[in-house]
Amino acid sequence: MKKLIYVLMLPLVVVSGLVFANREIKTETAKKPSSKSLSVAERKAERKRWEATPDGINYKKWEASPEGKKVLAGAAKIRKHIHAFTNMEAVVTSLSLPPGSRLGFGVMARINGEDYIVKFEPEKSQLEQLHSLKVNDKIVLRSHSVSHAPKYSYPIISCEYVERDGKVIFKRVPRKGGC
Repeated sequence: MKKLIYVLMLPLVVVSGLVFANREIKTETAKKPSSKSLSVAERKAERKRWEATPDGINYKKWEASPEGKKVLAGAAKIRKHIHAFTNMEAVVTSLSLPPGSRLGFGVMARINGEDYIVKFEPEKSQLEQLHSLKVNDKIVLRSHSVSHAPKYSYPIISCEYVERDGKVIFKRVPRKGGC
């Protein structure tokens, strides 16, 4: 009987030792710093390599197309406000994003005659206030970033602050442990 117990326990001890050793190896490799930042020349070379790929070629075609130029011009119009994190007055034009969007919760808004996708990353407690927005509401928003993608016909503003009628209805909550 004792031999049977020892025979059954021996593989258990060996396997648990291997699992523990493997866990230590993984945590050691996770602690190593990720790749160092690339120099300007390396970034340019990497970009050239990407531009030669099918995705890069399609992006360059989109960038040169009338639709791409329109999106890039719209992003350039608000870049000054983005960099300075200043108020932009907007009018909500639609409560839904274009069909096929995968940006999460957002609305369409017009700023200085240009249409933009305004996306939010709200906490559950902020959803009720954002759902109270209506078409033609005048809002003031601030953001640190505007982006674009060939999939979308509008620049994309990642909104960090919104007020309506002088009351704050959305303020992005920073993620825990970082940006």
